[in-house]
Amino acid sequence: MRLLIIGGSGFLGGELARRAVAAGHETSATRTTRPPDARRDVPPGVSWHALDLRDPAGPAEVLARVAPSVVVNASSGGSDWAVTAEGGVRVAQAVAGRGCRLIHVSSDAVFSGDDGPYDETRLPDPVTPYGAAKAAAETGVRLLAPDAVVVRTSLIIGDGHAPSAHERHVHDLVAGDRDGVLFTDVVRCPVHVTDLAAALLELAASEAVGVRHVAGPDALTRHELGVLVARRDGLDPTRLPAGRQADGARRGALDVRLDSRVTRRDLRTRLRGAREFLAGPRV
Repeated sequence: MRLLIIGGSGFLGGELARRAVAAGHETSATRTTRPPDARRDVPPGVSWHALDLRDPAGPAEVLARVAPSVVVNASSGGSDWAVTAEGGVRVAQAVAGRGCRLIHVSSDAVFSGDDGPYDETRLPDPVTPYGAAKAAAETGVRLLAPDAVVVRTSLIIGDGHAPSAHERHVHDLVAGDRDGVLFTDVVRCPVHVTDLAAALLELAASEAVGVRHVAGPDALTRHELGVLVARRDGLDPTRLPAGRQADGARRGALDVRLDSRVTRRDLRTRLRGAREFLAGPRV
């Protein structure tokens, strides 16, 4: 494949770039400011392109330079509507204009958590700004690029050496460097970044279209996940403060269990549960 990774300097994008280069794909990636440094372990051979998804012409210009056969949008703009919603639609427009394949990474945040578990047929019903932005991007992608794959995933976890935001959060709470709690009533299905990246590349090389759910089989609360991360990393899990999101003033999705059984059946990539990939100390 001639692959373009939108958001290549991010946590998931970096893993995608490593795997794509190792597999022999001609790999380009975008970054908002400067390329990641060597400490991120992104291999040589990646062609970097600056891209601000808020620029209406930006995605089309990058695609014209790279001429990819496949685009993976792994960007993460959080609740910034201009990046997450409008930027995702701009990528889909650019892809539709060139006729290449699109893999769009979405999130379990598109669901309210009021009526799970959620399989691939379920329609979004977001309750947060981030979820609404992701849902809007999904809608735009499916209208503009009907042959695209929309991949909904959950909390993305690493191996501790290059930690995800969720892992850093656990470390900061244990160290007392951050205020807050880990919720005991918020349930997700975490996935390991290497499993997710492998599944995305497999889907990119396939003829799949439509919505796919790529998440781990274990449903855990945020606090349970934090305890597993702490134990793996040799930290004291009793130092992790616990609380309930339902007791707070802000509405948030509670029990969002992604049912990935249909997608897992068609994948060669094995999606491990968090209890498996967080078992034991990190090596």
